[in-house]
Amino acid sequence: MVEQFDVRTPTGTDDPLSDSEIQRYRQEIDRMNRIILEAVKRRTEIAHAIGKTRMSSGGTRLVHTREIAIINQFREELGEEGPAIAQALLRMGRGKLG
Repeated sequence: MVEQFDVRTPTGTDDPLSDSEIQRYRQEIDRMNRIILEAVKRRTEIAHAIGKTRMSSGGTRLVHTREIAIINQFREELGEEGPAIAQALLRMGRGKLG
């Protein structure tokens, strides 16, 4: 559960934030970064386990259709930066190709 400090969305333009608001938002960002890092580490562990199992049973290191679906999901949710984030996560989970 993500704790929220303020109901309004900070814009930094129309209504400048106070120093204390900036510090609270930075604390929230730091907390979210920790959550994201833990999730990425766990995702990588799971992907390695799946890949190891798939390869030991004669399968391939990756499933192309699955990777394309993940890249598309990230594009839809995050816009133009989404595919780069998805590709980084996929590489962490399966290793570099080629």
